[in-house]
Amino acid sequence: QVQLVESGGGLVQAGGSLRLSCAASGINFRINGMGWYRRTPGKQRELVATITSGGSTNYADSVKGRFTISRDNAKNTVYLQMNSLRPEDTAVYYCNANYYANYMSSTAWGQGTQVTVSS
Repeated sequence: QVQLVESGGGLVQAGGSLRLSCAASGINFRINGMGWYRRTPGKQRELVATITSGGSTNYADSVKGRFTISRDNAKNTVYLQMNSLRPEDTAVYYCNANYYANYMSSTAWGQGTQVTVSS
């Protein structure tokens, strides 16, 4: 089984930047796609950005041009660089990974990291 550990959340003023990291660990696995999602109180979890094992990326319209997703396959780690942050970006951010292990495809989620943007 794969575990995901996130880091990098916190409190920042509007216009500021944060960088989230998510490291995957486990035994005998291969990570395929990875991504970041977020959830605010009263709303469903929404996609922020995804990245394939080959490096192709996809972004929510609300973060295009401000956020950048990247990954280090050697470290099984995905990053989310968030610039020009807005109060509406305040949410709990979750890391996601689709992986292959024990002859099965599975999905793992991180525990979530809080991002708060003050106005």
